[in-house]
Amino acid sequence: MKILHIVRQYGPVGGMERYALEVTKAQAELGANVHVLCEQCHGEPPENVLIHRLGQGIRKPRWLSALLFSLKVTAWIKDHPQPNTIIHSHETTGVHHITTFHGPPFARILQCGWWKRLSLRVHANLWLEKRELCGQQVQKISPNSELIAQELLDAYPEIEQRLTRPVVPGVEPGVVRADREIPTTGGIIGFIGKEWKRKGLDRAVKIVEQLREKRPDCELWVLGPDPEKVFHLFSHWQGGYRLLGLTETRDILPQMDLLLHPARREPFGMVITEALATQVPVVVSNQCGAAKEVGELQGSVLDEHAATTDWVTACNELLNRNTSLPPYQHSWQDVAREYLDIYASIRLK
Repeated sequence: MKILHIVRQYGPVGGMERYALEVTKAQAELGANVHVLCEQCHGEPPENVLIHRLGQGIRKPRWLSALLFSLKVTAWIKDHPQPNTIIHSHETTGVHHITTFHGPPFARILQCGWWKRLSLRVHANLWLEKRELCGQQVQKISPNSELIAQELLDAYPEIEQRLTRPVVPGVEPGVVRADREIPTTGGIIGFIGKEWKRKGLDRAVKIVEQLREKRPDCELWVLGPDPEKVFHLFSHWQGGYRLLGLTETRDILPQMDLLLHPARREPFGMVITEALATQVPVVVSNQCGAAKEVGELQGSVLDEHAATTDWVTACNELLNRNTSLPPYQHSWQDVAREYLDIYASIRLK
């Protein structure tokens, strides 16, 4: 089977881009004939994946960047016909049979006041998104979480028959957290996320600050944000925190006793499933797509607007646990096989 994936930046440079990279790599390992159409390839491409580069386009404004990339893709397909090929897009293109939808639909802006919709940017993004989802050639739409699936249906009820079950990101096996006794007054709580405002670092700080009234020796480790940009959140703390900046999460996760992710908005949240795969429990908001992956014995999912005391209680209970977590397993090859099953239902002309 020949598959052509479309992604503007191919490589480990973002969540969506990493998703495309891992899926193509796993599909090639399973024996599929995998091609990638992109502007740029970052790093060495996976073995047996053929890359077609269009050249770097403009980066901003984003809507114009997306539109120009789409035009380049259409022109390339016209000049390089792809018979007997599944075209799988991860972008707002107009030539694909299947698209993976990685974030909230832009059409949510229609719920805002009319004055927020009076711009070329808004009209361009709405047109690109509708074409991505409702184009005549589009046969399948794969959201990356239940949260995104529901938002897509709310915004575009006409796509219901095209919508597949969510194809959630895979997790690479890593070092599992060693069983160790957590002091009743301590524990290491982790927060991971460069976009710290959307992911709720300010909330995490308040939660752990209150938790320290019960567990005075517990610590909050923050990975992702530039320490200088978030230091003000800890200006009144007397120790008890570490700002680690851009750090490899696979090295730090096994040292944590709990992952705290009180996000305001998180289409998926791969750090959540990575923590579960490391057998680190999680406390997350219901605004995380990965919340559906959290089993009863693996952590807690709270309403985004739950009281700080509720978050503190959930964290404290998990730090007081005395049993190991059941392992979370969902490999990228599992993801690749899910897509191969979906491809089997696509009719090529």
